[in-house]
Amino acid sequence: MKRKLNIVMIASECVPYVKTGGLADVVGALPKALKKMGHEVCIILPYYRSIDRSKYEISQYHAPMGVWMGANTQEWCAVNKTETEDGVPVYFIEHDRFFARDRPYNDSNNRDYLDNAERFAFFSRAALQLCIDKNIQADILHAHDWPTALVPAYHKLWHWNSSVLSKAASVLTIHNIDHQGLFGRDHYEYTGLGWENFTSEKFEQYNGINYLKGGIYFADLVNTVSPTYAVETRSTELGRGMQTPLNSKGEYYLGILNGVDYTEWSPEKDPHLPAKYSTRSMKGKAKCKAALQERFGLKVDPKIPIVGIVSRFAGQKGLDVLYPVIHEAQRQMEIQFVVVGSGDKQLEAQYMALPNRYPGKVGSFIGYSNPLAHLVEAGSDFFVMPSRFEPCGLNQLYSLRYGTLPIVRSTGGLADTVEQYNEQTGEGTGFLFKDLSVGALFNTIGWAVSTWYDRPKHIKAMIKRGMAQRFDWDRSVAVYEEWYHRVVRP
Repeated sequence: MKRKLNIVMIASECVPYVKTGGLADVVGALPKALKKMGHEVCIILPYYRSIDRSKYEISQYHAPMGVWMGANTQEWCAVNKTETEDGVPVYFIEHDRFFARDRPYNDSNNRDYLDNAERFAFFSRAALQLCIDKNIQADILHAHDWPTALVPAYHKLWHWNSSVLSKAASVLTIHNIDHQGLFGRDHYEYTGLGWENFTSEKFEQYNGINYLKGGIYFADLVNTVSPTYAVETRSTELGRGMQTPLNSKGEYYLGILNGVDYTEWSPEKDPHLPAKYSTRSMKGKAKCKAALQERFGLKVDPKIPIVGIVSRFAGQKGLDVLYPVIHEAQRQMEIQFVVVGSGDKQLEAQYMALPNRYPGKVGSFIGYSNPLAHLVEAGSDFFVMPSRFEPCGLNQLYSLRYGTLPIVRSTGGLADTVEQYNEQTGEGTGFLFKDLSVGALFNTIGWAVSTWYDRPKHIKAMIKRGMAQRFDWDRSVAVYEEWYHRVVRP
């Protein structure tokens, strides 16, 4: 019988406290699944100003706490604490100079904070200092993406002989290899990692610093969030310069598919929906569709298919390719679009203007609203994700559960989770295309729409098949558990 582990999850965001993307969903759900399996788990986060202390019953836990950084600098901070609904302890590192900000990484104009190198170096060190100060015995230190990629390095270089942390193994999960934590070398002294480690094998890249690269080097295990993305990132095309460090990890770099928290995403019990539904009765989905059409000022007509989009407006997501497709689709198809998202200002302006150009046919909301995201998933007939790359993707998994057929590019986790429609047999769970071009995306949406109008029995069968699938955390967490045990110290 495998022994139970003490797992410390260190991340820059986590639902419900702070979220900018799928990372927050994973950090919120994985600890709950691990705890369910009997492991002891805690989460350590920065305490951003946007986090509501009273709403989440956050109280001070440890203060003051001194954290030594490089250049003989000592930072002083406090630690706050709460618990999730499932009883997982959550610790917040409070340091006003670094974290008393409304957004985690950038300002309202999407400009990265100039002190991000110092902010997240400090946070990574402070997380380990908290473990030492409060005797949080760790078997696994699990870091996520570049903001906490220094955790494995600090563990190996600073705390290898700590009575609390010396037996821990470090795990680094890459949620998006595009974001690597690249900074000028003038920030390196503050990290305290030692100039002997400022090498091309570890932290140095083009005479600057690469946090993710160093984290890959020092971590005992590196994983990403889908098997296909693990293969893709070993290549020159999608490795973004990290293919050599990743390939050097051998079998200790792998893909583990993200799961879905079905307590949050299930149409049978979703509190954000005007009506519930299941495969036994889909009447509620029809009501959700009507509510979505009304909410966005679209013509209320159950016969017209709605294509939903909930996404960050970023180059990765391919929404620059989708934009001209919407125009062409309005000229050639009887179809509606609903878009929810924010990010790139030019894309925001373009999508914001669409409802005026196509009244009753296209709706948009610039920003993020969790209730609205749920309504789009439930009320749409199709959900489009034309991603240039997609480490895992969660929205296509939500869509399958809500009977909303995905239209996705065959890449990363999208290829791992959506089964191509077979026009002869009616099998499949969605519509996939390979080339990210206006023509390919337009034709695939056209294929989905023609299926909607010409082969409705196929649509119903695909919906039923998709809703029956489960990508829950039970399957994924078992893989994490197996690999934790492979790297944990005896």
